[in-house]
Amino acid sequence: MATQKLVFVTGNKNKLAEARGILGDHFQLESVNIDLPELQGTSQEIASEKCRLAAKIVNGPVFVEDTGLGFNALNGLPGPYIKWFLESVGLEGLNKMLVGFSDKGAAAYCNIAYTTGPDNEPILFEGRVEGKIVDARGPTRFGWDPVFQPDGYGQTYAEIDASVKNTMSHRFLALCKLREHLAKQEAQA
Repeated sequence: MATQKLVFVTGNKNKLAEARGILGDHFQLESVNIDLPELQGTSQEIASEKCRLAAKIVNGPVFVEDTGLGFNALNGLPGPYIKWFLESVGLEGLNKMLVGFSDKGAAAYCNIAYTTGPDNEPILFEGRVEGKIVDARGPTRFGWDPVFQPDGYGQTYAEIDASVKNTMSHRFLALCKLREHLAKQEAQA
């Protein structure tokens, strides 16, 4: 099979490395760092609109992602705004947000929006992993990974080896759906 070229709009080298590890050699993944406006809405709305804007700039096929971490006790907050919560209160502050709540459950999710070009509506692919918020453990290389422990694991995302995380994470699940969609498109071409 031929290698497909994909443009991933991200300036985050960790996300790019994770995507390359998950998508594998079948895709020639290029990263483009585009300064898109910070949008508000649901994760799906944010991913879709960013994809539309990026497709106009790239003038071709592109995918973007929006990742969130929603706390059950807070009805899904911080959700797609986790980056700003993390910058404001840090890892310890995320834990403090749940003081007084017995439910430490959380969901990590990734919404990938893909379009073949600026004249086509984005298609969404969501990956979701249930887990809980714990005291920070492991390296602090990748956002909130040290405080999220996925169900069925005794380690946080930060403690789980990348080769394992890349087979079970929220981003993995979303990228697998994108990969399946692209394989179907290629088979129909």
